[in-house]
This record gives sequence, C-alpha cells and structure tokens, in this order.
Amino acid sequence: MCLPLVLGSCATMSKEECVAADWRVVGETDGAAGHDPQSRFAAHAKSCEKAGVVPDQSLWYQGFQAGVIRYCTPLTGLQEGRAGKTYHNVCPPESSGGFLRGYRLGKAESDQRRKIQSLDSRIRQAEFRIADLRKKIAEGAVNENEAEREIHRQRREIHRLRFEMRHEELDLRAIERDGEIFAANPDMVIPPRYSY
Repeated sequence: MCLPLVLGSCATMSKEECVAADWRVVGETDGAAGHDPQSRFAAHAKSCEKAGVVPDQSLWYQGFQAGVIRYCTPLTGLQEGRAGKTYHNVCPPESSGGFLRGYRLGKAESDQRRKIQSLDSRIRQAEFRIADLRKKIAEGAVNENEAEREIHRQRREIHRLRFEMRHEELDLRAIERDGEIFAANPDMVIPPRYSY
C-alpha cells in the first residue's frame, strides 16, 4: 500500500535496494504477485532514477515471466478474487483458464460480501434516521405526524433491507461452499453463475 501524503512518494524500492538489486529476482517477485508489468517496471525505474540506477528491463522481464508461472494457478486466482484484487491479464493462455476460474469464484465471494456490507450500512443509516427523528420529535423541532410517517417508512425500509440481506447471506454461504470445494479440487468446472 502506498501512502503518498504520509511518505511523500510511492517508491517501490529504496535507493539501497536499487543499487543492490538483482533485477531477475525483482521481476520474479513482481510476477509472482501478479503486478501489471508495464506500470510496475516504470515505477521501479522512477524509484531508482534518484539513485542513478537504470533497471535492467530484460533481466527483470525474464524474472517476471518466471514469477507469473507461480502466480497463474487456480488457487492463487481464488485468493486474489476473494481479496477483491484487480487482475492485470498477466497469465499466459496455457494457465489463464485455471487462474480465471478461481478468480471469478473468489471475486463473486468478494462482491457478495460488499453487497452485504452495503445493505448493512443502509440499515444503520435508516436506524440513525429514526433515532434522529425521535430526538427531534422530543425537542418539538418537527411536525410529529410527518415525522411518525417517516419513521414508519424507515422501519419498512429496514425490514425490506434485512429480508434482502438474509437472501444475500444465503447466496454468500453457497458461494463460500463452492469456494471450499474448488480449493480442494482446483481442476473442477465451476458453475456457470461465476462465468462472466
């Protein structure tokens, strides 16, 4: 993670690391992490420019290709998808199918969790709105009848959102089960609902 406001820049490497770098190893590490090759190498070049070091792109790319082999597995795809990470289309054709099966399944799980979090947030907002209206009614700051109607509407909305959230949680459990089955058997064909 880069915190430019705190650190002042987004350096991928320190000056010392640039000077001592084995560019093949750096590339392999980057490939094994699934980084976008163009932007990652450009970031290294920018970081090392201050140290007067020009990265060896050829060695770096050889390492990157070796690292990508470790990255492009079905289980890594599952992990990356679950983490909500972006896939940078780095896998070669012979391994992209397996990686993408896992990635799509993991991404479905991540997306489902986000849906549930969004619903939970909306429920909390409605609950806050009700509490705020109750306070304003007690203070005499609002028309009581109008506020009670809005409270009733917010309660109906909470009920609807909780109902929707229960269904989304059931879907999440099904996706998690599929993920566990896939983790035990990464060569399996995943259900069509995860293909997009």
